[in-house]
Amino acid sequence: MATNGKPLQPIIIKRVKKGGHGAHGGAWKIAYADFVTAMMAFFLLMWLLGSTTEGDRKGIAEYFNQPLKVMLFGGPGSGGATSILQGGGDDLTKSVGEVASGDIEEKVRELGAQLARAEMIRQDRQRIATLREKLDGILKANPQLADLQNQIRMEMVQDGLYIQIVDEQNRPMFDAGSALVRPHMRDILRAIAQVLTEVDNRVELAGHTDATPYGTGERAYSNWELSADRANATRRELVAAGLPEGKLARVVGMADKRLLFPDNPTDPRNRRISILVLTREAEERMLQSLEAAPADAGTPEVPASAPNGAAVAPAGRSNP
Repeated sequence: MATNGKPLQPIIIKRVKKGGHGAHGGAWKIAYADFVTAMMAFFLLMWLLGSTTEGDRKGIAEYFNQPLKVMLFGGPGSGGATSILQGGGDDLTKSVGEVASGDIEEKVRELGAQLARAEMIRQDRQRIATLREKLDGILKANPQLADLQNQIRMEMVQDGLYIQIVDEQNRPMFDAGSALVRPHMRDILRAIAQVLTEVDNRVELAGHTDATPYGTGERAYSNWELSADRANATRRELVAAGLPEGKLARVVGMADKRLLFPDNPTDPRNRRISILVLTREAEERMLQSLEAAPADAGTPEVPASAPNGAAVAPAGRSNP
């Protein structure tokens, strides 16, 4: 057929068939390369394990587990290496200077010791604070001691728990001018001894008088002897109530050298017995001061543990 005199051309449709050429792709090459690389790494690892010593292997393992420890301290886990990274030059931490390994190790040890001591002090003070609470509870729960609350004073001071048993005009702790313990004072000391046996802290005892003169002349029985004898009488009562003798760090007589009411030196409340439950730190200071004193120097003066900070004077007849 023809249109406008021109013959019609046949329409030819070409269909292109899309298909993969699997046999000619490159994906298998990548997979094979990865496999060869993995095998090479495996054989390299096996060769390294076979050519290194047991100490070197432990050193490598320890380094990756605790790199800082190995770097600072070395030790059995570091193998026979002289440097953390072999072949990397000299270890700067082992050279002389600001980063010498000895300096670093010493600083780490000092820091550890300081932290340990701070924790010990914290636990010690917590233990003494608990002791105060328990003692306060026992005194309040005991009907016989409830009326004596105003004669017992407790406070936390730098050196530990400071307990004072003060005298009263109508209720003295001892017979007048003597070291004979009154019954109500014995009850107080027994209650205190019951609690003190539960802690390891040591105890300092001190006897105090008011400023009223007792005796005349240098050879007479004075407030020095009286305060020391009363401190010793207190010691005997505490020991009889169960307090181990070894917990007594010091027993002294103070006479009137540390008045509770300095503005009223004859106030009967200046006559008292003080019991200081020492912290470990305070006990160490006391022992150091006693050890440092010359053997022929007599009773040394040491810093007081009481709040007013006066010096402890030598007792006339104290008997530790």
